[in-house]
This record gives sequence, structure tokens and C-alpha cells, in this order.
Amino acid sequence: MTARELARQLGVSQSMVSRAFSPGASIAPEMRARVLAAAEALGYRPNIIAASLSRRRSSIVGLVMGELANPFYPVVLEQLSQALQAAGFQTLLFTVPPGQEADAALPMLRQYHVDAVVVTSASLSSAGAAHWLGDGRAAVLFNRAAAGDTPLDSIACDNVAGGRMAAEALLRRGRRRPAFVAGRADTSTSREREEGFFAAFAERGLPPPLRVEAGGYSYGAGHRAALGLGEADGLFFANDILALGGLDALRHVLGRRVPRDVSVIGFDDIPMAAWPAYDLATLRQPVAEMVAATVTLLRARLSGAEGGAAYSERLPAVLVERGSL
Repeated sequence: MTARELARQLGVSQSMVSRAFSPGASIAPEMRARVLAAAEALGYRPNIIAASLSRRRSSIVGLVMGELANPFYPVVLEQLSQALQAAGFQTLLFTVPPGQEADAALPMLRQYHVDAVVVTSASLSSAGAAHWLGDGRAAVLFNRAAAGDTPLDSIACDNVAGGRMAAEALLRRGRRRPAFVAGRADTSTSREREEGFFAAFAERGLPPPLRVEAGGYSYGAGHRAALGLGEADGLFFANDILALGGLDALRHVLGRRVPRDVSVIGFDDIPMAAWPAYDLATLRQPVAEMVAATVTLLRARLSGAEGGAAYSERLPAVLVERGSL
């Protein structure tokens, strides 16, 4: 059974059959229901690949990730996939090693005729971005800032403001020997959170916080970093998985009482942060709002309604006060 045969049996045009299977297409609900019922009865299934070749659009969005070991990104992956599918897209997941640019994945993405790419926990070079966009495709950095003059759209949390909020929360608790535990130096999220954190102390004329570089985003990295923080009484970790490792080091190795001796704040609000064993204070990223903004921007770019310079949006984090503060 082909679309042409189905259309002939129903007495409608072949384009009417196509619209019935296209989310958001202009077709009366009664006609859509009639076409779908006939297709089910006659065993017709649309050939998505053939349709994409004819209209030169695959409706596939590539998700490029490099930090799936971080519990924050499986949450992002789930929400992004669901939102894109609801908008009529399908997704393909591509992973790159931590610290490696997403450029290496672009040739494979082209082979699958991917219309757009969402890059999270990885970076895309200026040359790679220009080549990709020059092909008429769209690209959005999710939870990342574009580096230098890279012409990429970006949807992210306001990490600088979040860093300030962390500093202010520690100052309200009377903490005067603060420390920041940085993630990887090549990530904009860690740099921006550090920037906001240090700025809050500088603006008050206070000495700069101690800084320790964890060298990565993992439980083990956070655990090791906390062991070198001496008598710091207020710790801000670049993300939650670092903070969880740090909490266990403070409590079980150093014997420090949290929060009596030291306050601890993370960033992201991963599910484990709320577990009673950790009860971690953190800055919650507005993931649902970031996902919605990303899907809206992709649809606008692919429809040609949104043109011009790269677009950037920063959405506010929310301080979640828990027992570690």
C-alpha cells in the first residue's frame, strides 16, 4: 500500500495523505482521523526517509553530548528528546570524549542529513560552526556560551548570576573563608560561575576566595579537591556531582560537620542532590525553560523566520536551600 493508492481509495489528493501524517500540518481533524483510520485498516505506513529526501528536510536533530557521566545531562537528554519529538522532530545522539570539540561529529551528522544540532557539554569551533551553518542547517549551544566570534545561538542558565547567589548565600551564613572548586578550565559554565562568585566578594571589598581546580566533573574529582581545602568554611562547587564527592570527603575523611563547620553549595540540582544522605544546597538550572527556548529557536531557524546574528538567552537559576547550607 502506497500513499498514492491510499489517496485513490479515499478519493483525496496524495498531499492530503501526507498532511495527515505531518504534525502541525493544515488539515481538518475529521479528515486526519479518516485518513489515519484508513491507513491502519489497509496497512499503510509512511516512508519517512523517502519523504525527507523529496522535501530536502529530514526533521532530525542531532544531540551532541560529552558528559553523560554527569547526572545532569541524562535529565537534559530526556527532556530535550521529548520536547523535540512533540514538535515533530526525531533525535540522534552523538557522543564526543570530554574536552573534545564537537567538530569531529559533524561529518557523521551530515551523512544522516541532520537538519540541526544541539551541542551540550561540548564545544564547536568557529570554523566548524561556520561550515555547518553555511549548509543551511541550524545549531544551538545548550548550557554553553559561544567562544569568541563563533556565530552560534546559545541557550543557557545565567551562570554568572548563579555564582553571585552562591556567594551571597554563604555570606548570609557568616562564612568568611570561602572557596570555589572549579571544573574543567575549558568549560564556559565553570568559568562563568567562578566569575560571579569572585565578583560578589570583590564588590564588598573582601579578600578573594580560595580556588581549587578539580580538573573534571566527577564524584572522585570533587572528593579529591575537598581534601585540599584546609579550613575553608564555605564551599561552592562548580556542579553537583563535584559537591557530592566533596561532601563525603568532608564528612567521612576530614571529620568536618556540615553545615556547622562548613557550608556546601553545588550547581544544577540533579536528583541525587535531594537525597537525604546529601541534602545538598544548590542552584537549580531552569532545564524545562531552557529546553522550550531551544526548541522554539530551532523551529524558527529551520523555518527561515529567524535570521540575522546569533541569538543568546540566559535564564535565571534558583537557589535551593537545603541542609548543607
